[in-house]
Amino acid sequence: MSIQQEIEKAIAAHGAWKQKLRSAIDLGTSESTPDKVCKDNNCSFGKWLHERIDPSAKDSPFYPTVLKLHAQFHVAAADILTLALRGEKEKANELMGLTKDFAKYSGELTRKMKEWHDTV
Repeated sequence: MSIQQEIEKAIAAHGAWKQKLRSAIDLGTSESTPDKVCKDNNCSFGKWLHERIDPSAKDSPFYPTVLKLHAQFHVAAADILTLALRGEKEKANELMGLTKDFAKYSGELTRKMKEWHDTV
């Protein structure tokens, strides 16, 4: 799969996490666990970034930034999932807010992935 395809797939998958987290908050259950979610190499994009990426792509100025933001995104998602699974809906919803880490990392990660996509 090309870099462009990996990035397109990742943007869609990470966007879907907003819905997965909202569902976990509403239902108090999830198909995943915070321990799995906090690791940035469990998702398809993370596996690509850490294992399958062409070594020359790591020379991109976008790679270190995307790698860091991707890891931060996963930690923020795991924090929300932890609260959701504990039934702490109000706190979990608060962490989903536009000024909180999850939204900031998600937005910046998407922007950087799109910029990277447009340069290759």
